[in-house]
Amino acid sequence: MTYIITGAGLTLEDVVNVARHHQNVTLHPEAIARIHACRQMLEKKIEAHEIMYGVNTGIGEFSEIVLNDDQVKDFQKYLIYNHAAGIGDPMPLEWVRGAMLGRINVHAHGNSGCRLEITQTLVDMLNKGVTPYVCQKGSVGACGDLAPMSQIALLMMGEGHAYYQGELLTGKEALDRAGIPVPGLKARDGLATINGSNVLTAMSAIFLFDANRFLKQAEIAASMSLEAMKANMRPYNPKLHEVRGFKGAIRSAAAILKCVTGGDLYEGKIKCKVQDAYSMRSTPQVIGAAHDALVYARSQVEIELNGVGDNPVFFPEENLQLSGANFQGSPVSVPMDMAGMVVTMVCVMSERRMNRLNNPALSVGLPAFLTKGAGMFSGLMLSQYTADMQIVEQRILSAPASIQSIPAAADQEDFVSMGMNTALKNFQILDNAYGILGIEIMAAAQALDLREYTFGKGTTKAKEVVRRHVDFLDIDRPLYPDHNKMKELVKSCEILEEVEALVGTLG
Repeated sequence: MTYIITGAGLTLEDVVNVARHHQNVTLHPEAIARIHACRQMLEKKIEAHEIMYGVNTGIGEFSEIVLNDDQVKDFQKYLIYNHAAGIGDPMPLEWVRGAMLGRINVHAHGNSGCRLEITQTLVDMLNKGVTPYVCQKGSVGACGDLAPMSQIALLMMGEGHAYYQGELLTGKEALDRAGIPVPGLKARDGLATINGSNVLTAMSAIFLFDANRFLKQAEIAASMSLEAMKANMRPYNPKLHEVRGFKGAIRSAAAILKCVTGGDLYEGKIKCKVQDAYSMRSTPQVIGAAHDALVYARSQVEIELNGVGDNPVFFPEENLQLSGANFQGSPVSVPMDMAGMVVTMVCVMSERRMNRLNNPALSVGLPAFLTKGAGMFSGLMLSQYTADMQIVEQRILSAPASIQSIPAAADQEDFVSMGMNTALKNFQILDNAYGILGIEIMAAAQALDLREYTFGKGTTKAKEVVRRHVDFLDIDRPLYPDHNKMKELVKSCEILEEVEALVGTLG
């Protein structure tokens, strides 16, 4: 089913469907009409020699320099050349595709002033699988993601490079093979293609989609560890969380109860302590706080996905153009700094539960390091080291980027969001999170196999999925293959999908 782009209603799920799963897109007829109307107004202003930033003036520190008619024609080309100044490895294709979708949605408002051919070329590139080669680093998240977006804009001139059907080609060859005409750049077209924080916003949308699924798996992991350590489940009573009122905690407690329902612990058949350690009894409050943070971040990202992030902004009905700072990435980078931080927080608690599973003084009767051959064998001792290393890296990455502004452009751009740094480090945090949680789940499965009572339906299903990929650790073996398998298993969401198919959605 084709996604119809209107300028409104674009969600995280829509971004993932188009960017990751290659759903086709089309412009709504009303969006096309708005783009035409705005362009007509712009062309009249150009003919009247009205001074407009980035149309017939330079940009940044050069914004006071007015261009003559001949310069206006070539300015957009040199603008893109100058700004295609990134560095480093290529971005994953889904990040670039998400940015293209976001930019099309901005144009659909009819406030950007570019020709329809520019927007339609982006649509055609998405539908036919032409994805520009874009370096990961270079954007400061203000004036838009100028460096990466300019590598996309190079395709508008048949330049740059792009992936098509698995090959990296020159931009012109990729477009030719896909049967997409080169639109060229005329007045305003180049700046209208690049002047928004579309890359970091698309990356943030994809991160939030994946992070939500990660948190649900963190609840499954917690359920497994709680049952393995004979936790007191009274702190998970919904009344306790409803009386306080935090939606995330209510959601998290309910998810964990779904997983343990049907087990001896939930049924009160297993003796437990009056009160457990924080890492066992405050899981709903902690994962719940992460849920609440992601909900806020989602609201901000979806506002940006559906807003007019551009400069200048044109208002055809009023024959008005306004230059401001709607490209500034701070409204996204601030909540996304928090989003990365809470994923780290959840991982810290995961490691604390894994520690308790390993520690015979804390594990309520489980053997030291979850091995039957203590002394000869070390069991999962070193798995904790691996988790700890990754957590320290997460903590380093969790320092906020949104306060790290360095002035640029001769101090004309003297405060920038550094939102691209936020987006990049969040994916590193999440990559480590898959490994950390995989280790807890592996340890919890090992512990459950050492117990002799009935577990909840969700917990039992999760352990069953783990055992398809990683065997019980009877005698010591190299653990790096198991760690990597578990990391990939968490990333794939196979455990989540099978548990939810059995017990219902976890939120």
